Amino acid sequence: MYLSRFLSIHALWVTVSSVMQPYPLVWGHYDVCKTQIYTEEGKVWDYMACQPESTDMTKYLKVKLDPPDITCGDPPESFCAMGNPYMCNNECDASTPELAHPPELMFDFEGRHPSTFWQSATWKEYPKPLQVNITLSWSKTIELTDNIVITFESGRPDQMILEKSLDYGRTWQPYQYYATDCLDAFHMDPKSVKDLSQHTVLEIICTEEYSTGYTTNSKIIHFEIKDRFAFFAGPRLRNMASLYGQLDTTKKLRDFFTVTDLRIRLLRPAVGEIFVDELHLARYFYAISDIKVRGRCKCNLHATVCVYDNSKLTCECEHNTTGPDCGKCKKNYQGRPWSPGSYLPIPKGTANTCIPSISSIGTNVCDNELLHCQNGGTCHNNVRCLCPAAYTGILCEKLRCEEAGSCSSDSSQGAPPQGSPALLLLTALLGTANPLLF
Repeated sequence: MYLSRFLSIHALWVTVSSVMQPYPLVWGHYDVCKTQIYTEEGKVWDYMACQPESTDMTKYLKVKLDPPDITCGDPPESFCAMGNPYMCNNECDASTPELAHPPELMFDFEGRHPSTFWQSATWKEYPKPLQVNITLSWSKTIELTDNIVITFESGRPDQMILEKSLDYGRTWQPYQYYATDCLDAFHMDPKSVKDLSQHTVLEIICTEEYSTGYTTNSKIIHFEIKDRFAFFAGPRLRNMASLYGQLDTTKKLRDFFTVTDLRIRLLRPAVGEIFVDELHLARYFYAISDIKVRGRCKCNLHATVCVYDNSKLTCECEHNTTGPDCGKCKKNYQGRPWSPGSYLPIPKGTANTCIPSISSIGTNVCDNELLHCQNGGTCHNNVRCLCPAAYTGILCEKLRCEEAGSCSSDSSQGAPPQGSPALLLLTALLGTANPLLF
């Protein structure tokens, strides 16, 4: 009764999963690492590629400003309102909470009015450049899953660079350049993401699309992750199998959407005219009310959970893997080289589970986890398999008729499939492993 009920539920789940395949980003694709299933050989683990769900990653970052004293308010100073750049009676004062604009206000809840925002000092030292680096660090490798969105409370900067690091801030690469005049600022022809294609999706471009200067209705800057996904998955991201296939086989593409740190380099504030108005320098500054970064912990498709503990993100690794990114096999599970999981074949992928080392197997010939007796055999005290009459071998993996050379075509139908964990271990023990399996 219970078995039939389980099989009915399992069949329903398979049906629902197949229906939901076109909507993996919405429904949480690859959200299970393993499940127990019933086969002719009994209850076994079925391993799958898996990954944590996408979430708001700004909850876990640390922010650093350079220069560190660039935030306004110490000493207090006046600045001009964005809507009227000649009304300069607004005040920034770090010692008064209602007038302070510290960096954490870039990441707080934006449901209140007026918006809270971080703000830099004004350009009072013109013509010395007013430049700020805002570094966002996770101390963990993350994979971006949605657009990076920066909302300015001031005018959007005339010049800005978004950069990324893959080695915790030791080295940096540009992600995208932003300018009112790309040729003048960065010696680059202006482009937008719409000008790219599958073959040029990794190209670093300069865009003028988000640098319209000092206007009240143009506050947002994007780094378009989803538009780049769409080159492979289609405009509405329906064909995620195509994107997963590309991510699986093209390391440069996978690395493009992977970061440990982001850096926003503000190089020139919104001027709005050809010349800087030196009589009203309090109108030039940077102010950011919100930064959105959505992504997931990179766990190499070996975990569905990423925990935040002691100000640190860590994958809860499955498949006998370990490390911050599940990037190596656990001790005593190094029977073959570590490998990341694979999205393919859709929808379950390939787990590439780490298997026990030969030296760690010891006297355990069989168990109820990895070393299953095959073909209906039962494990006796972990030292031997009690095989049905028609089978023999360490794990009941052989037909008795094979030894006598008298097998018919019907008798081979119950043979275990190649590549199961039990057979991998069996062949390792016997020293006759097929090299394609390791």
